[in-house]
Amino acid sequence: MSFKHCLLAASVAVMWGLNFLAIDFSLAQFPPFFLVALRFALLAVPALLFVPKPDVKARWIIGYGLGFGLLQFLFLYWAMAAGMPAGLASLVLQASGPFTVLLGMTFLRERVRGSQMAFLLVAMAGLAVVGWQRFDSNASFLPFLLTLAGAFGWAIGNICNRQAHTTEPIKLTMWMSLVPPVPMLALSLAVEGPEKVGASISGLTTPTGLLAIAGLIYTVVVATIIGSGVWSWLMSRNPAGIVAPFSMLVPVVGMSAAFVFLGERVTVGELCGAVLVIIGVLGAGLKAAKGARILAAAEVAVPVSAQAEDSDAGGSIRAS
Repeated sequence: MSFKHCLLAASVAVMWGLNFLAIDFSLAQFPPFFLVALRFALLAVPALLFVPKPDVKARWIIGYGLGFGLLQFLFLYWAMAAGMPAGLASLVLQASGPFTVLLGMTFLRERVRGSQMAFLLVAMAGLAVVGWQRFDSNASFLPFLLTLAGAFGWAIGNICNRQAHTTEPIKLTMWMSLVPPVPMLALSLAVEGPEKVGASISGLTTPTGLLAIAGLIYTVVVATIIGSGVWSWLMSRNPAGIVAPFSMLVPVVGMSAAFVFLGERVTVGELCGAVLVIIGVLGAGLKAAKGARILAAAEVAVPVSAQAEDSDAGGSIRAS
């Protein structure tokens, strides 16, 4: 992986880490469920008008949209609106990694190396430490659980994305955005109410409203379209095991930015848990990449060996 590509991967992690600040700004104006509907509506309209449908079965587009789009952001935005700090949310959402592995083992019969499982247990221990630190009251523990639910939704989306086997990841990302807007708008009107939704729209000319619009634009354009686009481009040109670990910079950026711009503080226990999560997810990712390389090398070696044996056999026949 070239130095230029490393810089691009790090820049995507920065984009995604700062996105949690953008979400926090938007939630100061919009109710969470309506914000999810609005976010994906802004993606769905250009997807319908300008982006051809990817060559993927509809059920995987719907599944990806339900998991990655609807469930992840429904619970994440709900958690942040209920008091989950933006920086800590960027960390806890990394639980999607262990959840994805567990779902892959359960439903796709994927094999997991012992060393990879050990690192996943380290990550889960880190999450347990963070959760224990948040267990001082329901007011702080409930947002933690909601964020975990969002991470599980992301994992469901990952499984559907994997099953899609797409060669057009940008098209898939745009088309999965068609799934969340309508159900999220219906949920918003039923739970948050038309009055609250209307008030959030009517107050867009205030400083808080303008900052919320800026945050929404950042989320849609920078974090989703540019960030996901560059990430997919890097994934198509480099081994996934080299690119993927850069995602662990996201909580580092998210927590640092929340400290600088929002004045968020973390306890010593939460910081220790964060270190365990980062080590666990990063280590599991590297072990998974190593296992994939070994498997790929074995698959290449077998046909070569078989071809060599056939050649030897042919030579023996000709010699006789």
